[in-house]
Amino acid sequence: MKKLLSKTRAAADQYQMFGADGAHETIAVGVSGGKDSLMLLRLMACLRDFHPSGFRLVALALDPCFGGQEADYTAIQALCDTLDVPLVIRRSRLGEIVFEERKEQNPCSLCARMRRGILHNMALEQGCTRLALGHHLDDAAATFWMNLTAGGRVGCFSPVTWLDRKQIYLIRPMIFCRESEIRAAAARLALPVMKSPCPADGCTERRNAADMLRQLEKTYPNFTETIIAALQRDNISGWGTGTPT
Repeated sequence: MKKLLSKTRAAADQYQMFGADGAHETIAVGVSGGKDSLMLLRLMACLRDFHPSGFRLVALALDPCFGGQEADYTAIQALCDTLDVPLVIRRSRLGEIVFEERKEQNPCSLCARMRRGILHNMALEQGCTRLALGHHLDDAAATFWMNLTAGGRVGCFSPVTWLDRKQIYLIRPMIFCRESEIRAAAARLALPVMKSPCPADGCTERRNAADMLRQLEKTYPNFTETIIAALQRDNISGWGTGTPT
């Protein structure tokens, strides 16, 4: 936990994710129920207690209601109560629209776009200036690899993104953390990880990209870290300067 907290603080400070000292902004944390988002919530609650920006937190959970069933957030509500973080849950028809009405061949793309839009609006409704997402270092490398191999372009998501239309920052405080570290810490802390009910879970392009990177690391150790170093060195997608894009 200390190692993850140190890396999260380093990323937040390098990319100025939490605003000015004493700003007392409210930051929303997107909570899907997976290990990454729950670990982010735990880390952000720790940072809240000593970071000079003095930020406040609110957790946002968007329930896609896959299969027409509402997810049970009881355990996550209990975690939020322990961390003194209010939890806002919004039920949606996202699962029905993507898998039943639209019958998307590539459901992840549409689902992600719709999910982002709803989360952005939820954050604004709570008076938030920033929305924290649980992407980690392995996610960044996989995104770069997907863009390169499937999209034919060099790029990645940014550590900090300013959404001009919504007037809100997207921040990714765990971008220096490895997924293996997060998984181990989540198990040690017994975080209430929810199993994803998504019909496409485990069968996505991102999973394929992550598997390919793991195979490459068997031949080229530290291959994932090398990708991140290249993003920073060449300031690709705002990784080098810390300037919001």
